[in-house]
Amino acid sequence: MTALQHLLDHNDTGAFLLASLAAVVGFLALSLLRRLVRSRLVALAAGTTFKWDDLVVDVLGSTRNWALGGVALLLALNYLDLPAAVATRTTQAVMALVFLQAGLWASRAVRFWLAWRLACRDAEDDGASATALAVAGFTIRLALWSIVLILILDQFGFDVTTLIASLGVGGVAVALAVQNILGDLFASLSIALDKPFVIGDFVVVGDVAGTVEHVGLKTTRVRSLSGEQVVMANGDLLASRIRNFKRLQERRISFAFGVPYGTPADTLEAIPGLLRKIVEGIDDARFDRAHFRALGPSSLDFEVVYFVTTADYDRFMDVQQAINLAMVRRFAERDIGFAHPTRTVHVASLPGPPQAAN
Repeated sequence: MTALQHLLDHNDTGAFLLASLAAVVGFLALSLLRRLVRSRLVALAAGTTFKWDDLVVDVLGSTRNWALGGVALLLALNYLDLPAAVATRTTQAVMALVFLQAGLWASRAVRFWLAWRLACRDAEDDGASATALAVAGFTIRLALWSIVLILILDQFGFDVTTLIASLGVGGVAVALAVQNILGDLFASLSIALDKPFVIGDFVVVGDVAGTVEHVGLKTTRVRSLSGEQVVMANGDLLASRIRNFKRLQERRISFAFGVPYGTPADTLEAIPGLLRKIVEGIDDARFDRAHFRALGPSSLDFEVVYFVTTADYDRFMDVQQAINLAMVRRFAERDIGFAHPTRTVHVASLPGPPQAAN
């Protein structure tokens, strides 16, 4: 006896009408319940600062009509006498729809959480946070839908143990084939979590110096000082020493100059104090030390160390220029000269004039 013949022989018209009525009423009731609950939660969420109610509202918004229809159909089938095989298959199909709907709810919840976490980040960390959250979201959703697929296949009687084992072996093979890509992928996650730099930072990596423009899943793009964009693999980037000048809090500067030999000792002794007054009179500069360092080959050498209390490179150059101009003026007032490379030749004796021939 076919399933259709069994259905017609064991159910009368009243049973079909009752099942149809149950399906329609069940679907309408579930749709109305979804709308009422969601509207109530929307009103509740508008008056609170909590995020869990916004999460529930967002998740309920992803409820699909086909999922409600599947549940209503499952309720309606209770009023019919179905063949065992048909009842089993129908129940399996409805449960598959339920698993799909659960996957959609979970995926929407993950997306909401990721968006909330990104909104909580500081503006300067947006690039790194977006990369970390993109990788995390992709990984979580991949694992989530893999579980949903396994549950659906298990519902229909497939041997999921063999499938999982096959996926494991296949995953190892794929990982070996794309290990460079996976290395860059995990390197991007490491960059996002550890934050050695973020978008907008000025970094020096090897012979590349520039501003970070984009941190992707595989590569990082840096706009160099000469204008071109340099694309570097994330794995290679983390394997290098990275100098992040954006994190610089203050800049230490050391410079040297010389005065000529013959400068009086009292003047040499006064120069460090003069340099202190020059540096301390300039904004954003903090004096550290000044010393008569060495007797050079052609000059009496001094060394000056000071700090610029801002990371701004342009401000550093302004401070250094102000110090240089002040030194030129103050040294001129005291008749102190700046040494330049010279060489003195001492001649022990010179040959006498040639003797005139007799």
